[in-house]
Amino acid sequence: MSTSEPQQANGLLTFDWPLRVYYEDTDAGGIVFYANYLKFFERARTEWLRACGIDQRTLAESDGVLFVVKRTALDYSAPARLDDLIHVVSRIERLGRASVDFHQEAWRDGVLLASGDIKVASVSLGTIRPVGIPASVLTGLRRGPQESVSNSASTMAMPVPFKSSCSEKPM
Repeated sequence: MSTSEPQQANGLLTFDWPLRVYYEDTDAGGIVFYANYLKFFERARTEWLRACGIDQRTLAESDGVLFVVKRTALDYSAPARLDDLIHVVSRIERLGRASVDFHQEAWRDGVLLASGDIKVASVSLGTIRPVGIPASVLTGLRRGPQESVSNSASTMAMPVPFKSSCSEKPM
């Protein structure tokens, strides 16, 4: 998968989000620091929600509902390095009344880098206690992404590099 379009895998809707590995993502050994896969997975889930028409800030402000990570379990298979283009493939395993179980995988050129199972809970903004996922959100998640979304890692035009004045004579 090379776009952020939803795909079918074993009859389940999946979402592919490309991203680039930056220097800040790596450790002293030059590979992606293990905890950063959680950040990558978070970005992919957030972009999936956005593509489903679900804005988390609006959800918090209008419905008083937040999504929080309740549980994670990750397995690491191969390293990613600086400038690698990786794809995070996300799939909903279970959609409950107040939680969503995701399975997510990070891939680079057909090589599985990391995989994880993440449970996200719906909680009240005021009490941080579990609440039902709003009906509009459930509908959006069941429907899946409705339009193509873009990511600066794969489709956004890159800015023209600025010209350094270090070699020019001072005025």
